[in-house]
Amino acid sequence: MLNRSIAFFAFLLFFATPVFAQDNMASIKAIEDSMLVNADSMYKAFLPEERSIYNEKFVKQLIRALKVPGSYSYPFDKLKDKINILSPDDKAFRIFNWSIAVSDVNVRYYGAIQMAGEQLKLYPLIDCSAELGKGAEDSILANGRWYGALYYRIIPREVEGKIIYSLLGLNASSPISSKKAIDPMVITDKGLVFGAPIFNVRSQNFPDRRVNRFIIEYKKGVNASMNWDAELNAIFFDKLVSQVNDPNRKYTFVPTGQYDGFRWANDQWNYVEDLIPVDPLKDGQAPSPNPVKGKE
Repeated sequence: MLNRSIAFFAFLLFFATPVFAQDNMASIKAIEDSMLVNADSMYKAFLPEERSIYNEKFVKQLIRALKVPGSYSYPFDKLKDKINILSPDDKAFRIFNWSIAVSDVNVRYYGAIQMAGEQLKLYPLIDCSAELGKGAEDSILANGRWYGALYYRIIPREVEGKIIYSLLGLNASSPISSKKAIDPMVITDKGLVFGAPIFNVRSQNFPDRRVNRFIIEYKKGVNASMNWDAELNAIFFDKLVSQVNDPNRKYTFVPTGQYDGFRWANDQWNYVEDLIPVDPLKDGQAPSPNPVKGKE
């Protein structure tokens, strides 16, 4: 499946017929309108096989639209209602990102990154999260391989003259647990690299090394937060605990109501325990609402 996806993206990217039109923006708008119909079908088709077929049609239309000269300036406002489209503050690129339920219990993530510029430079992203298993936090990924997720925040930081983009996203592909990740991405001359040792957190698999990607995992159906807070100048996330007192069973983890986080200093994300202090309640005192920290 992975090789087939890579071959499919590569074929479309390099061999799809470019679109030439007097009004380029009108051409993209017409393609976008057609994409909306296929997007509905790739999400809602009754049979998983049909969803995959409509997804391939959608990808083909997306690449056709992006091949129109000047496509980077087209906002795809209608398409934003169907898939995630987001850019970092420096507008160096934008991510097209979505997920498909490929079976009753499995979700697969899709994405493509378009670099800024008049000429199309596009990197397809191939979800390999299911292959990584317990090594997800330790892996460095390149050549289109990517820890699949739905992204909702991009945080750029400069390290030794290079920009590292910390991508915050949700991976709910497991039938028994969900995950949220901070995945560093670097743009190189050879393409994109995902994962970097910019967290002062040790790997559980290799205690003498740092993690290259930070992941929290928790019980399916539970809402756990992870996002950027400008006032705190930090990434915050829910502190989690096992309902059955077994730290090895991540699918039993639920939020405690407390928050840990990361603050950036000395070219790394530094772990901060109890980032948001929680005052213990007195007898008869009602709890305060959970803090609202932005859309995820």
